[in-house]
Amino acid sequence: MEELETIIMELLVNAGAARSQALTALQMARKGDFDDAEKAMEESREFVKAAHKIQTQLIGLDEGTGKLPVNLITVHSQDHLMNAMVIQDLADDLIEIYRRLPPRA
Repeated sequence: MEELETIIMELLVNAGAARSQALTALQMARKGDFDDAEKAMEESREFVKAAHKIQTQLIGLDEGTGKLPVNLITVHSQDHLMNAMVIQDLADDLIEIYRRLPPRA
C-alpha cells in the first residue's frame, strides 16, 4: 500500500510541475520571451508525459476491476493532471496570440 501511495504522489508531483511550467510559459510569452516560453512548454509536456505514464501504470494495476482503492489523494492527483493538460492547451493558444500581437514598447 505504501508503494501505491508513492506512485500516486509521483503522479501528483509531475502533474503539478507540468501545470507550473505551463503557467511560467504564459508569463514569459506575455513579456515577449517566446524562446523561453517554448522551453517551459516543452518541460511542461515532459512532466505530463511522466504523469501520464504513471496514470497508465495505475490503470493497468487496477484492470478496471476496482482493485486499487480510490482515496482523496488519488482523485487529487487526477485533478492535477487534468488541469495541467487543460492549462497546456490554453497556454499553447494564448502563446500563439501573444506572438501575433505587436511588441510592447
